[in-house]
Amino acid sequence: MKHDPLNDALSTMNNAEMSGKLTCEVRPASKLIGRVLKVMQEYGYLETFEYVEDGRGGSYSIRLKGNINKCKVVKPRWSMKAAEIEEYESRYLPAQDFGVLILTTNQGVLSHSEAKELGVGGKLLAYVY
Repeated sequence: MKHDPLNDALSTMNNAEMSGKLTCEVRPASKLIGRVLKVMQEYGYLETFEYVEDGRGGSYSIRLKGNINKCKVVKPRWSMKAAEIEEYESRYLPAQDFGVLILTTNQGVLSHSEAKELGVGGKLLAYVY
């Protein structure tokens, strides 16, 4: 039984990346997973991803680039203000300007740098570097 689909998706991608595979399939698909994948694609961690409808919840077919060192979900999902983003950045990322924190805000799913620009806080979902 799967309790956290986002965690399962990121673990699948991380395992495929570590074993040197170029593609992986994540199921079940959800809007949240799709938005997290879009942020990862914008920052160059994924080449492409595509939603595949299979009649059982759908899946995402992901083409990897080989740029992921580590991607994980943050549990519990910490709430943060815009001023606290740098604190979490130093906690979860190995170096400054290296990696991306992914958070959900009232503006949608954003990276930490976009959230800083907009001046919004939210809940921390995951990190990738």
